[in-house]
Amino acid sequence: MSVRLIEKEYKNYGNCLFLDNGSVTLGVTAEVGPRIIYFSLADKPNVLFEDTERRFVEDVGEFGNWYAYGGHRLWTAPETKPETYFPDNGRVEHAFVNGKLTVSPAAEAFGRKMSVEIELDAESPEVRLTHSVTNISDKPIKLAPWSVTGLAAGGVCRIPLCTRKSGYLPNRVMSLWDYSDITDPRLRMTDTDVRLRQDRYIKKAFKAGFNVEDGFAAYAVNGQTFVKQFGFEDTEYPDYCCNFEVYTNELFLECEALGELKEYAPDEKAVLCESWTLFDDPDGSEPDLERIGELLKKEGKSR
Repeated sequence: MSVRLIEKEYKNYGNCLFLDNGSVTLGVTAEVGPRIIYFSLADKPNVLFEDTERRFVEDVGEFGNWYAYGGHRLWTAPETKPETYFPDNGRVEHAFVNGKLTVSPAAEAFGRKMSVEIELDAESPEVRLTHSVTNISDKPIKLAPWSVTGLAAGGVCRIPLCTRKSGYLPNRVMSLWDYSDITDPRLRMTDTDVRLRQDRYIKKAFKAGFNVEDGFAAYAVNGQTFVKQFGFEDTEYPDYCCNFEVYTNELFLECEALGELKEYAPDEKAVLCESWTLFDDPDGSEPDLERIGELLKKEGKSR
């Protein structure tokens, strides 16, 4: 089945753009953001967080309010205010050409122009995302592209840790934020992986970053397992060299991929690619990282 594009009103997000291939549906906001606000297998609930009550908001002074809206967004690191939180509350530019949907907000006040190209596979529950940040100023800008996927409440995230033998050198990086409690009951770590569950009864936020050399992380929620794949290179990443970060509070859990941190010249473009896959999880099992890794390799999806 080919990919169809359908425009329709969705909840209180206004007009949205929905891609469908018969096995999976993906929805993108067109009046704000953009946000990928919907992603699910056929006849299954949405795995992405929807902030229909606009509870997650930041005051950005003279620029107004920034709203999370939910779902997936493109940011830039390092996280600073107001630059990172520049509001994207206006209409979204979009084009659907050769099966690829490209969405872009208006240019920012800080010399950055963002866009996301979304390509849904014609048959399988897989989507490829190409995030771009162009320096449209007349001065170099140091940044890293940063893709943030907000996921629905009630799930469990598992992240593989590096097991590569490195002799006398370290092989794992872990970054913690000042509000992150290492004894947080939602967190469990072993020598091979990290487990973080979303708990709507624990309001305190938790965030951690890692060097995920396996290039994927998984989140099980709403009878599905969401797998996010991203790159890992021998380069500089933000936050003490983390290419993946995870954040949770009482509303949602975020899986965040980061690209290279460098200085971009005027007209130069930063690009971050990733792919998503959904697996059916009728038993509500936690992600099996070994099995997921094998499936990705077998289907030629591993990075």
